[in-house]
Amino acid sequence: MSSNGKKAICFYFQVHQPFRLKRYRFFDLGHDHYYYDDYSNESIMRKIAGKCYLPANKILLDLIEKHKGKFKVTFSITGIAINQFRLYAPEVLESFRKLADTGLVEFLAETNAHSLASLKSRSEFEFQVNQHREMVKKHLGVEPTSFRNTELIYSDEIGSWVADLGYKAILTEGAKHILGWKSPNYLYCNAINPRLKVLLRNFVLSDDIAFRFSNKDWIAWPLTADKYAGWINKLAPASELLNIFLDYETFGEHNWKESGIFDFLQHMPGAILKKTPFKFMTPSEVADKLLPVSAINIQNPISWADEERDITAWLGNELQAAALEKLYSLSRKVNKCEDDQLKKDWEYLQSSDHFYYMATKFFSDGAVHAYFNPYESPYDAFMNYMNVLSDFEIRLRHAFPDTAEQDQIYRLGTQVIEKDMLIEKQTEEIEKLRKKLARVKPAVKSAVKKPLKESEIIIEWDKPVKKTAKKGEKKPAAESKVATKKKSVREVKAVTGEKPGKAVTKAAKSVTKAAKTIKKTSPSIKKTGVKKEITKSTPVRRRKKSV
Repeated sequence: MSSNGKKAICFYFQVHQPFRLKRYRFFDLGHDHYYYDDYSNESIMRKIAGKCYLPANKILLDLIEKHKGKFKVTFSITGIAINQFRLYAPEVLESFRKLADTGLVEFLAETNAHSLASLKSRSEFEFQVNQHREMVKKHLGVEPTSFRNTELIYSDEIGSWVADLGYKAILTEGAKHILGWKSPNYLYCNAINPRLKVLLRNFVLSDDIAFRFSNKDWIAWPLTADKYAGWINKLAPASELLNIFLDYETFGEHNWKESGIFDFLQHMPGAILKKTPFKFMTPSEVADKLLPVSAINIQNPISWADEERDITAWLGNELQAAALEKLYSLSRKVNKCEDDQLKKDWEYLQSSDHFYYMATKFFSDGAVHAYFNPYESPYDAFMNYMNVLSDFEIRLRHAFPDTAEQDQIYRLGTQVIEKDMLIEKQTEEIEKLRKKLARVKPAVKSAVKKPLKESEIIIEWDKPVKKTAKKGEKKPAAESKVATKKKSVREVKAVTGEKPGKAVTKAAKSVTKAAKTIKKTSPSIKKTGVKKEITKSTPVRRRKKSV
C-alpha cells in the first residue's frame, strides 16, 4: 500500500505524428536524396492540429485552471512531432508550452526518433534518449524525469538501461501474459534495478475511450463521464494506481467532435474527483509517493500494440526483420558522420512507423494497421523503404570513401591470404609425391635388369591362348592353354614396397597345377580362364594384360 493511503490516477497522452516518405517511383535512386512527402506531411499535420491538438489543448488548459491544481496530465511528445510542429504548426507547439508553464503537466522522455533502437543497440538508444531530453528542455522548458519507450516497449534489460540514465519511473503495458494473477492497478519496480518504478497501463479502461467510444454496437455505448467514473470507483477497493494511456488523436481525429468526445473530456476530471477516491497525479509524483508492491519480471519485450502485446507489429515477419537489420548495419558509419543532412535522414529512417507499415496481420489488428498505412500492401511499403535506404547507403559511401576503400582492401587481402595458404598446401603435397617417386624409380630399374629366379615367379592373372596347327598337321580340336604372366618378386616389392609372403607363392603353384588338370580333363572347352582371388591383405597389385 502507499505510504499515505492515497489512490492515484494518471492520464497519459502520446503525441506522435507519423510522416510519409516519397514513393520510390517519384525520385531518382542515387541522385535524388530528398525522401519526404512534404505535401502529405503538412496536410495531415494541419488537419490534425485543427481537429485535435489545438481544441484539446485548450480544454485541458481550462480544466487545469478550473480545478485549481487537482487535475494533472502527462504527455509523451516525440522528437519527430516537435520538429513537425516547428515546420508546419508552430501554434501547436506554443499551446504545449502554455500547458508546461502551469506546472501541472509532466512531459516524458523517450527516443527522439520514436525508434526501435532499444531492440538493436544500447548506444543508439541512449544517444536518442539524451537527444530527446535536450529537445524537450529547449522547446518546452522542462526536463523529463520519467520515461516511456517507443510504443511502450519494455523488458527488464531496457528498464535497467533507463534506470542507469537517471530516470525514476517508466510506463509500459499491463499485459495479461506477463501479469498472470497480478493486477496492473499497483506500482511495481524493475527486476534488475529496483530504483526504477514501473507503472502499468490499464488497457481495458484505456481502450474503452480509444477504441470503443464511437462504437454503437458496444454494449456500454454511449460512454459518459459519470458512467466512466462509476467503473473507476468499483475498482477502488482492490486498486491503488490506475494508468490511462491514449493516443492524443483519440480526441477529434479517431473520434470526431460529433461523437461527443470533447464533451466527455470536459466532464471526465470533475466526475472522477467527485465520485471516486482517486487523485490525479503525474508519474514522477507516483514514484515519490507510492511504494511498489513487488518487482515485475519481463524478460521478453512487450508493447501496447495489437492483441499479442508484443513486438510483432514491427518485427513479426521477414520483411520487417530484414529492413531493421539492414538499417542498423549502417550505424557504425553514421556515427562517424559529420553531415547534418545525413544525420537528420538517419534519425527519420529509424521511425518505427516504417516497419509498422510492413506488418502482415489480419482481423482486428490488420484493420488498425491499415488505418494508418499509406501503402497498398506491406510489400509495397518494404520495397519503398529499402529503395530509400539503398540511396542513403550510397550517400554514406560517398561521404566515407576511405572507409569503403579499406573494407575493399580488407576483403581482397583476405582472399590473397586464403589463396597463399592453398598454394602452400598443394606445394607440400607435390613435394611428398616427388620424394616418393625418387625412392620408387631406382628399385624398378634394378628389378628389370636382374634375371628372374624360379622362386620369384608368381601368378597374377590367367588368360586363355589359342593353339595353332603346325604345317602338315590336321587342325586340332579347340582346346585352351593357360598362359601366365610372370612377375618378379623384385618388381612387386619395387611397386608396393613389400615382399609377398610364402603363402602367395604357394597359391600361385596351386593355380598352375589346377590349370594343367583342366587342360587334360576338358579338351572340349574352347575358352577356359582361371583367376586367382587375392584378398585385400595381399600386397600384390593386379593389372589385366594379355600375353
